[in-house]
Amino acid sequence: MTYKTNSKFLASIITFLMVLGPGLIVCEADNDAGAVSSYIQAGAQYGTHLLWLLVLLLPVTYFIQEMVARLGVITGKGYAAIIYKRFGKAWGTLSLVELLSLNFLTLTTEFAAISLACTKLGINPFISIPLSAFGLIYLVVSGNYLKWERIVITLCLLDVAWLIMAFVSGPNWLHVAQHSVIPHAPQGGLTGNLLFLIIAVVGTTIAPWQLFFQQSCVADKKLRFADLKYARLDTLFGSIFTIIVAGAMMLVGNIAYQHHWAFTDPAQLAMDVLKIYGPWMKNLLLIMMINAAVLGTTAISLSSAWAFGEVKGWHHSLHKGIKEEPKFYAIYVSCILCAAGLVLIPHAPLELIIVGVQVLSGIMLPSALVFLQLLLNDEELIGKEFVNKTWNNVVNWTIIIVLFVLSILLGLQVVLPNLFPK
Repeated sequence: MTYKTNSKFLASIITFLMVLGPGLIVCEADNDAGAVSSYIQAGAQYGTHLLWLLVLLLPVTYFIQEMVARLGVITGKGYAAIIYKRFGKAWGTLSLVELLSLNFLTLTTEFAAISLACTKLGINPFISIPLSAFGLIYLVVSGNYLKWERIVITLCLLDVAWLIMAFVSGPNWLHVAQHSVIPHAPQGGLTGNLLFLIIAVVGTTIAPWQLFFQQSCVADKKLRFADLKYARLDTLFGSIFTIIVAGAMMLVGNIAYQHHWAFTDPAQLAMDVLKIYGPWMKNLLLIMMINAAVLGTTAISLSSAWAFGEVKGWHHSLHKGIKEEPKFYAIYVSCILCAAGLVLIPHAPLELIIVGVQVLSGIMLPSALVFLQLLLNDEELIGKEFVNKTWNNVVNWTIIIVLFVLSILLGLQVVLPNLFPK
């Protein structure tokens, strides 16, 4: 009896490890360059006071991505393909154009972060950007799905380094515990700057590309009904790990708050910590910035390539090589090269691009989530057994409404920066 129980448990562990990937990658890749900047800025300006926000965002992250995983497992198709099938060509085209536009601008910010971090490490952008682009292309076109997934999972797990830096920074752990479970506004109350930062932190929790990426990734990995509970566990693990890492990033930013340093960006903070913690901390922080940007870049580029391939009816699987699926890989390579090339243009309007990313994300996210919610209530598509339960719908519509309101506020704050009091 004991032997059988142990064998069943071991079989479950092995099955989970085989399924592990899409959920962890989609969540942790969202801790990209923009997320690093937002979380560290939150810590630098408000210390540990906004940790409670991350705790509240944990169920949001899980519930949304669980729906994506469920839809991918049940249908075996990507998100873009399902939108085209169920809502028609017009809505499908609109969602695809929005996704590709937002993804391209986001990719540009990822390469901008790589350039900034490498510059602080003494590497010229005209060396670091082409090398990064080549590496990201090689990562995908040189192997197969499993090879790509194993490498990217390794990059995800390297984010444990943020926990090390957070621990070494020596925060007040009592304050960390208190501020994680008791929601409150920092000293000074709810100002326009605090509101903007809260919305930015919420905005990094879920991005439109994540919906397209995870479902396409699940479909490409060929997960099926028997894998659903493990896919959910993968998503839960990814959500928890991502929020913990986000909290660690906030604690790294808290170094600036503790020492009353003016915050400009994470790369400058890396130079500041050199004075107290030495070169290892500075270099590690910069390297983890690069790692975050690399994770974001490969996932975002693949979400574009998968979505475009699904809509066009091309073969679009990492299980086949570039000779078998040249159009699919051409989209991925084009995303990488165009974004990298834009960053290398002298005086490129990177700040305008960053603002554009915020506005476009605010416009696209609510509609993308509405599509997802409607699809998960479509009995004809996924069957009565797998549609959302009543409590699912209450929770999910609440999340969508809150995100919709916050997205509107973010858009207003970006377009009308003097609308809210400072």
